[in-house]
Amino acid sequence: MENSLLNGHPKFMGYITSSPAPIGVLADLLAATINPNVGAQILSPVATEIEKQTIQWLAEFIGVSPAYGGILVSGGNMANFTGFLAARTAKAPKGIKEKGVSNATNQLTVYCSDTTHTWVEKAVILFGLGTDSVRWIPSDEQNKMRIDLLEKTISKDLKNGCTPMIIIGTAGDVSTGSVDNLEEIARVSKKYNSWFHIDGAYGVPAAIVPKYKALFKGIEDADSIALDPHKWLYSPLEAGCALVKNPQHLIDTFSSHPEYYNFSDNDHNFYEFGLQNSRGFRALKVWLALKQIGKNGYTQMINEDIDLAKMLFDAAENHPEMKAETHNLSIAAFRYYPEENLSEDYLNILNEQLLNVLQKGGELFVSNAVIKGKYCLRACIVNFRTSEKDIHEMIEIIVKEGKKLHNSLKK
Repeated sequence: MENSLLNGHPKFMGYITSSPAPIGVLADLLAATINPNVGAQILSPVATEIEKQTIQWLAEFIGVSPAYGGILVSGGNMANFTGFLAARTAKAPKGIKEKGVSNATNQLTVYCSDTTHTWVEKAVILFGLGTDSVRWIPSDEQNKMRIDLLEKTISKDLKNGCTPMIIIGTAGDVSTGSVDNLEEIARVSKKYNSWFHIDGAYGVPAAIVPKYKALFKGIEDADSIALDPHKWLYSPLEAGCALVKNPQHLIDTFSSHPEYYNFSDNDHNFYEFGLQNSRGFRALKVWLALKQIGKNGYTQMINEDIDLAKMLFDAAENHPEMKAETHNLSIAAFRYYPEENLSEDYLNILNEQLLNVLQKGGELFVSNAVIKGKYCLRACIVNFRTSEKDIHEMIEIIVKEGKKLHNSLKK
């Protein structure tokens, strides 16, 4: 305990790790005690049913059909990989399982915003497409993918013999929390017969809040969606989820039937839906929290997190020694800005060094974002323990440490 970061603290706002719900902590203890292998139904009859219901509830939670299937995984990378592999199976030539992606006469291409998480780069390297297959579409001033450039890029690729395999929309980018125009991406995906995947690992739970629901219009057209209960549903690590509109795509991708598997085809065997065979009982902590807190509880807490991020943004905007940059969902980005007429290079160095001071200081923990060349401090609030008092104290700490650092750099 004395040598851990204790990232459940109300002033931990770095990256996107929530404070764990107490009932989730208990659930992990119970799950480990029973220790079911949720890879096959015969090995985990009740755990399998609970995971099936959890997936259905998560689909309903974010506003898509409960007919979506899926699987609980370790986190965002694995949830996005699961959707990516399902897309590859669905859109690649039919002989991909036997001959691999080299059987494709056309280059399978991937389209995403230039703000998309690095999992995309990992996926194309690990799954045989290569980094040249990615088209990083520029984003606009709001950090949303430019749809006009997306269409132009696809049209050009089609003329050059490429196959648009997957278009990835982001529902809450990791730097600023911005949500792509999902409805327009869905339209483009249909037009070019591409798989539409949404990386909602962080932001998509905000769809439950009525006043933010419109941000996620088009989500119901997604072929696959990644979300992480351990981010904004306050679940203990690890808990990610991949949802797929047609679950058969997962079976087509992952299922195998060696002779030593005495598992019935009539059962719901989760090893057929993802990369793992042996699987822990991740669903229990998510299921119990959903039962305990319910839709109204989550709506209130997620909305509070967004309001606190806006409060932090406003506090930075109104402080004479700070400058607010962006606010989307529960992410606020800002800079320590001690005086006018300082160069951008100096401000970038100052804020980068200030981040290191703050992270090592132990009073608060924020991370960084580089927005249009500006090095910013970034706070992501996904913590039901964070209060208005914490926001006020954060500003005081940042200004205190920033002032000391600025004075030392000027010497």
